[in-house]
Amino acid sequence: MGIEIGKIQARKAYTKEREVNASRKLKSFFGSKKLNSKKKGFIYKDMATLLTAGIDFKTTLTIIRDQQKNEHASEIINQLLTNVVKGKAFYEAMEISGEFTPYEVYSVKIGEETRRLDTILLELQKYFDRKLKLKKQIISILTYPAFILVLTLATLYFMLTYVVPLFESVFNQFNRELPTLTRYVIILSEHFNLITLFVVGIMVITVFIYKKVKKQEAFQKAFTSMILKVPFFGKLIREIYITRFCQSMALLLVSKTSLVESIGLVRKMIAFYPIEAALIVMEKDISKGIGLGDSLSKFKIFDANIISMVRVAEQVNQLDAMFLTLANHYDAEVEHKTKVMGTIIEPMLILFIGSIVGLIMISMYAPMFDLSEVIGGS
Repeated sequence: MGIEIGKIQARKAYTKEREVNASRKLKSFFGSKKLNSKKKGFIYKDMATLLTAGIDFKTTLTIIRDQQKNEHASEIINQLLTNVVKGKAFYEAMEISGEFTPYEVYSVKIGEETRRLDTILLELQKYFDRKLKLKKQIISILTYPAFILVLTLATLYFMLTYVVPLFESVFNQFNRELPTLTRYVIILSEHFNLITLFVVGIMVITVFIYKKVKKQEAFQKAFTSMILKVPFFGKLIREIYITRFCQSMALLLVSKTSLVESIGLVRKMIAFYPIEAALIVMEKDISKGIGLGDSLSKFKIFDANIISMVRVAEQVNQLDAMFLTLANHYDAEVEHKTKVMGTIIEPMLILFIGSIVGLIMISMYAPMFDLSEVIGGS
């Protein structure tokens, strides 16, 4: 009898794996887009609201499907509804769709098993709201510098391609030796297209090499170590990933997921080598009975604040609440630093572009004083 049950379970697992793989292949073939954080946040919020109001699960999914304006989102909800009607658990339907991360699937599974699905859905909504907020903050930092960089390159191209040759033609009419800076600028102007192609080629090769080696442990270790040493920016990057770590741990622990399982799931979600490497060791430490705070203290990526807070939370058995508090704290720090960075970057970039334009203009006008003396003397 035990053998038959084992065979049935194995057959179910095999069937489930085939369904997940078939769904992913179909999506890959048609090139469908994943649900973004904003859309997921709305879906989880609406589901939690309807379930809390006492609406049955089938009706809840039907209502959410019908209110979707995006056809792709509507198809995903309809697929979830179809699988739920067939008798599958909601987390199984999510897994089969291929649109949801293991983090979401496991959280929902815990919610269904503990009958706290509405609470878990609200926590998922908060998680994606924070993730979206963080993404917007990062974009707000990078948008202005990117615009200034494009403007600088366009200005440089215009001056070296059109302005400098005009001055050069004037200088050639007088057989006079030009200042060193002017000669260098003229050489740069004459070879500007070649230099541009060379720089673009280097960038393309760099991106190609990065894609090839980005998953190698040695590269990840060296690259993240270099990033973290960059003044101000390195600290911001560290706090961004610490925020994600705390948010993820808070959600899973609120879901009553065990500490070891929570760390294992978070490790799959955090794409940052120092934290990933730390979580591997932490998972082993906790399995051996070592406290989370003691395990955190082994790694420089975690500061004294988070270590001491976690140790206190372990003593009073309030890790979920403490990680939520830490997530809010680091989130506020990241928001403050992004605003400060935006304030600092703006004048620095204006100074940068002004310096480039000024340097070119000085190099062009410097010989004019000598030429004026020649013309005046003649």
